[in-house]
Amino acid sequence: MSNPVIVVENLSKSYRQGGKKIEVLSELNLSVAPAERVAIVGLSGSGKSTLLHLVAGLDHADSGSVKISGQSVFYLAEPQLCKLRNEKLGFVYQFHHLLSDFSALENVAMPLFIRGVSKLESLELAEQMLGKVNLDARLDHKPSELSGGERQRVAIARALVTEPACVLADEPTGNLDESSAAEVDALMLKLAEELGTSFVIVTHNTELAGRLDRSLKLHNGQLVT
Repeated sequence: MSNPVIVVENLSKSYRQGGKKIEVLSELNLSVAPAERVAIVGLSGSGKSTLLHLVAGLDHADSGSVKISGQSVFYLAEPQLCKLRNEKLGFVYQFHHLLSDFSALENVAMPLFIRGVSKLESLELAEQMLGKVNLDARLDHKPSELSGGERQRVAIARALVTEPACVLADEPTGNLDESSAAEVDALMLKLAEELGTSFVIVTHNTELAGRLDRSLKLHNGQLVT
């Protein structure tokens, strides 16, 4: 059996608010297998985005551990953590976070540029990935020239171009109309299956959650089925 790509053990996280301790996550556990697609649902403010930030090493936990492909996130120095994110993780957010001065092609190639891949190879791989999200004709368009759905498809291509072990997606279609959201969701699931990439998707969309391999609810700081 293949080793999990993400292992979260006894993860706890709290915040101070007006002198009061607010416990967000409480000894939470999660394991994500290779090519597995997991939905995380829950009420607003339940800690779903906090969990993704902790998994990616973008925030510090009070206690517990996170391992990505066997590497302990919380014990890496920042340069090694950045390298791990670049090699093992892809990210898709509710808002696309594309660089406005760069074309769709350049935006998708950016993680490869950062990795040190040659410009020619980076652009070739980016073009191939944009083809997979049906944006062959929009390579040179800047984000302002794209529709909301097209921008999210560029963001998905950028997340996948490095062939990550897992993509972390935080309400990836929450900012789109129903038709565009359905199109982007279908494309994302198709690519996840084609590429064998694990996905952890935070969503309020129960239909999307029901199409994934597992749907977990974040309730009282823990994940429940």
